[in-house]
Amino acid sequence: MKFKTLLSSMTICSTLVLSPITFVQADEKAPPSSSWLTLSEKELKEVESYASEYKDYIYKAPTELTFVAETIKRVEKKGFKKLTENSDLKPGARFYDVNRDRTISLIVMGKKPLQQGTRIVGAHIDAPRLELKGRPLFEKQKFAMFQTYIHGGIKTYQWVNIPLALVGRVDKKDGSTVNISVGFDASDPIFMVTDLAPHVDSPNRKRTSREVIGKEELDVIVAAKPELDKKIKDQVSDYLKSEYDISVEDLVSAELALVPATKPRDVGFDRSMIAAYGQDDKASSIAAVKAITEQKIPEYTAIAYLVDNEEVGNINNTGASSTYLVDLISGLLYNQKGDKYNDYQLRKVLRNTKVISADVNPGVNPTWSGVWELGNAPRLGNGVNLKLYGGGFNANSEYMAWTRNYLDNNNIQWQTSTYKGKASGGTIGSDLSNDNMEVIDFGVPILSIHSPYAVGSKVDLYSLYKAMAAFYTNPN
Repeated sequence: MKFKTLLSSMTICSTLVLSPITFVQADEKAPPSSSWLTLSEKELKEVESYASEYKDYIYKAPTELTFVAETIKRVEKKGFKKLTENSDLKPGARFYDVNRDRTISLIVMGKKPLQQGTRIVGAHIDAPRLELKGRPLFEKQKFAMFQTYIHGGIKTYQWVNIPLALVGRVDKKDGSTVNISVGFDASDPIFMVTDLAPHVDSPNRKRTSREVIGKEELDVIVAAKPELDKKIKDQVSDYLKSEYDISVEDLVSAELALVPATKPRDVGFDRSMIAAYGQDDKASSIAAVKAITEQKIPEYTAIAYLVDNEEVGNINNTGASSTYLVDLISGLLYNQKGDKYNDYQLRKVLRNTKVISADVNPGVNPTWSGVWELGNAPRLGNGVNLKLYGGGFNANSEYMAWTRNYLDNNNIQWQTSTYKGKASGGTIGSDLSNDNMEVIDFGVPILSIHSPYAVGSKVDLYSLYKAMAAFYTNPN
């Protein structure tokens, strides 16, 4: 605690003796000690090694489609094979399963029978971004432009005047798929939503922060060089045909996103932080991949469930509200039980399953610290945060105690996170608890989440991976 000493001078003899008087500043409660101070030299090197791998991974996986594709490449090198109905589910066997190219599950079979439960780390792999509308191409003031809408909650003004890359897929009527990625290579062009200069923006200055740029003003410039007797819009149409063999009509059946083209970078003189797009929630997903690929033969079957569409409410058949995860577990159980399989056995697996629902949340920002109640606020560098939302969203107290135990036993620094003045919460955890699994929400603090370039602490990102690894290996 921080104290203010009003009077500390003490005199003797004829002068009145006054004792120190102190007041506690309630808004400056002592935070947990920093994780940086608890690590050995060996662990500090591991933090830097993990950070380097993390930056490479997150840059190559800006969307759920690219995350799934990149993850398959990485885990196949670690001995994971595609799960089939006839896979041999012996202890230690390693599999991956993909749901519609947008969700991936990694599985390491455990020693114990499935009916004793599984250990699941769930996280989402989508991030806030701009997306192209179904008929995006139009011409305005001799510019060719794409119309966009948003995926997830963003501050629209943050998405102007930054380099954007176009990435995604176009599915054609003949069944073929065209993958597009423009803007990540140094030789690629980039795209931009341009803003008004301060010389001419006076009519807009009374707008509130959330309306400085309207959602329908997030149109991106894609071309501007004229040709004789041809509209600039038609030139773009011709380019799409010649470069990708797609028509403007094919964009109706496309999933194309505009995401920041900026590379992850270290932050600060001490290089203790990482700035990157998509840390909500690639931070948890990358940690889960790292943790599960290190499992040999766990006691309980370990699953990393990395899912789409959390930023828009867990919807659709690739989101956490779908039956995919339960279907996957049902398939594993049927593989083992054959004709003896029944729904009661499946419900028993779910009832005995323990889950980490991982997601980042806002960390204490030094400029606006007043928006947090600092005694229960997560701080960068202080480790993973256990989310205590209140209002019925918390994990039950016995599961919270079980979690504290394995974190402490593995010397993993942790803190708590509660929003100021309200009870609220949920990422994908509520959907998993609907199937009677034991679920806890935790993650790491990040600055500027939902922005094009968020900031996280290297030691927190490393601690999150270590916490997930400890969760998988906990024998209890």
